[in-house]
Amino acid sequence: MPTLSSTGYRFGLIGYPLEHSRSPQLHQAALRACGLPGQYELLPIPPDEVKGLARVIHALRTGKRHGINVTIPHKTRVLAWVDELDPAAGAIRAVNTLVPRGGRVLGANTDAPGFWEDLVRAWPVWADGPARGLILGAGGAARAVAYALLSRGWEVVVVARRYAAAQQLLTDLSAPPERARALDWQAFARGEPAFGPEPWLIVNATPVGMWPHTNASPWPQHRAWPTRGAAYDLVYNPRVTQFMRQARAAGLPARDGLGMLVEQAVRAFVLWTNANPTCVRKAMAQTAGLITAPNP
Repeated sequence: MPTLSSTGYRFGLIGYPLEHSRSPQLHQAALRACGLPGQYELLPIPPDEVKGLARVIHALRTGKRHGINVTIPHKTRVLAWVDELDPAAGAIRAVNTLVPRGGRVLGANTDAPGFWEDLVRAWPVWADGPARGLILGAGGAARAVAYALLSRGWEVVVVARRYAAAQQLLTDLSAPPERARALDWQAFARGEPAFGPEPWLIVNATPVGMWPHTNASPWPQHRAWPTRGAAYDLVYNPRVTQFMRQARAAGLPARDGLGMLVEQAVRAFVLWTNANPTCVRKAMAQTAGLITAPNP
């Protein structure tokens, strides 16, 4: 347990931009529900601001910060700043949670288990056995999703505008070539590959469609959807994205990323505080509107 200041825990989120984030509300709710003093702050750090990352890491090492979440564009950049990685972060090569440990900093990844937990809670059928996933994007979030699926025997296609990044993602995950493929977005937009055996899980792991650019979608305008499957958008603001509307118009169920946000946040909060996960999850889910708070 870290040593606390007179004001309690000091948590925060680094990334850029951060105006859309609901993380402060979730973590403040967990602090209140679990009877813990503290605050959770947004700490915007532009993409090239190295000094900002250095300040955050120093604060963790010296006990001035007790936990940090990491989002776009720093999930892979913080790898160079941490002292050790948990197994998931080591495999994924992306970090979304920083944990101070006696002057050292652990980089953890709670995105992968958070994604899987929310996926199978919403649609239990996906837990029945290996299936096929198509992931849009090749950043830190896409790495977490690919790891979650590949480690469970799924076939995966990673589609990205940066083809080299998609290839590197699969290389870093040691993805079996018979179960994994990288594909350039332009080729995908032209119709490659034709969807094979179905169903397919289509995952948007890009920020495209996030507020304020709510009319945008990563799905190519003239690309057909599979006839069976589901669409999962990691974006959660707005709750219904253009990507989700397109999927539903094609007859597929679609879900936003708010449940994943809650699940990854629960795991991060427990890493920082050793609080009861049930208490944390209930508080965060109620705050997110995923479950109804009981009447007083």
